[in-house]
Amino acid sequence: MRKALRWLLALTVFIGTLSTAAGAATAAEPEPTDIKDRLLSIPGMSLVQEKPYPGYRYFVLNFTQPIDHRHPDRGTFQQRITVLHRDMARPTVFYTSGYNVSTTPSRREPTQIVDGNQVSLEYRFFTPSRPDPADWSKLDIWQAASDQHRVYEALKPVYSANWLATGGSKGGMTATYYERFYPRDMDGVVAYVAPDDVVNDEDSAYDRFFERVGTKECRDRLNAVQREALVRREPLEKKYAAYAAEKGYTFATIGSLDKAYEAVVLDYVWGFWQYSLLKDCDTVPANAATATDEEIWNSVDTISGFSAYTDQGLETFTPYYYQAGTQLGAPTIHFPHIDKRLIRYGYQPPRNFVPRSIPMRFHPQAMRDVDTWVRHHAHHMLFVYGQNDPWGSERFRPGAGARDSYVFTAPGMNHGANVAGLVADQKSLATARILDWAGLPPSTVSQAKPLARYDAKLDARNAEREPAPRP
Repeated sequence: MRKALRWLLALTVFIGTLSTAAGAATAAEPEPTDIKDRLLSIPGMSLVQEKPYPGYRYFVLNFTQPIDHRHPDRGTFQQRITVLHRDMARPTVFYTSGYNVSTTPSRREPTQIVDGNQVSLEYRFFTPSRPDPADWSKLDIWQAASDQHRVYEALKPVYSANWLATGGSKGGMTATYYERFYPRDMDGVVAYVAPDDVVNDEDSAYDRFFERVGTKECRDRLNAVQREALVRREPLEKKYAAYAAEKGYTFATIGSLDKAYEAVVLDYVWGFWQYSLLKDCDTVPANAATATDEEIWNSVDTISGFSAYTDQGLETFTPYYYQAGTQLGAPTIHFPHIDKRLIRYGYQPPRNFVPRSIPMRFHPQAMRDVDTWVRHHAHHMLFVYGQNDPWGSERFRPGAGARDSYVFTAPGMNHGANVAGLVADQKSLATARILDWAGLPPSTVSQAKPLARYDAKLDARNAEREPAPRP
């Protein structure tokens, strides 16, 4: 019996040794060499579509994320990402718009500068990257930053060179929040036209901006059209009602056609400066008082968009307005050129643009925390603003505690401001810093030039015009 037991024990040890050896052999097997296989070997990663593009491989993917990063056992959702693959040895740029992700191949400015890969992430709660059912309390800047952190951790073994975070407007805000909560992930941050609304109730910087932006002639033209649209409220609202009926638009969220009409009109001047240039003032009616109703309507619709505050126009952007009303803040401006009797509602708060079934409560400490962190701890961060962009009125400003961080303003530019639009010495410095943060050799850094040739189809340069002034 003892011999039998000793034999059985020896056999068990032998089998265990074989299993360990087999496991070691399996662990030692080389990683897949094809980038598609590498990506799909990541737990939680699945392929939606691969699209061809010359010189790249482009993938649309889903990645499984926890709904609540503090309690990952409480459900998951699928978050959409795209990968523009250049070479596993090249730097990688991590881009988010802060909204939906485009599934058309594109390359952001830092990606062109470093000739790298680009990972683009759809912001949580923008469809299809929305949990079902949607617990809106899990839509906050820390949860979103944690989404980015998990994607980075999953992809870093594939793209082992340096990483840079970037984004424009709400995407620039997103890149900044990510750096604040996970400062050891990225080797640098390039944030474009990112607002920093530290004190939500103090917005005088915007009023000062509108008093001096552009030229007096242009300001007077815009102000006159905006005022005239309110003077002619009755006939133009009749036109609006017919337009809404034709398109099937409704106004349940904001409350009425009248409130939507005023919101669109009050966005007019802001919308012009966000997306237009000074030269575009020539497209604004020169004499609003003698312009026809059609001319006033067309100008306001072109710049502000009468669909913006319909239920159908608001639905896509519910996650943004929810965040604006809970953490990000939103601007309130005044209109000294308009008789107060013409304004019934004023600049309306984000609460008016989110269905009442979704509870909201503002947390003023969120932006104060981020602003304090940037002032005292920013490292390898570049902020780029446009001189004529209203959103730059309240901006990030790295302070004495910041290191190797910069704020530059592109003269004459709007919400599409970029490094290419800076004055020559700032453009060279910004480009060199981006190349250096990407881990490229000193000889390349000293050239201070983009490494990839401009591609008209791939490289986005202008701000994407949308109805309503959102960051």
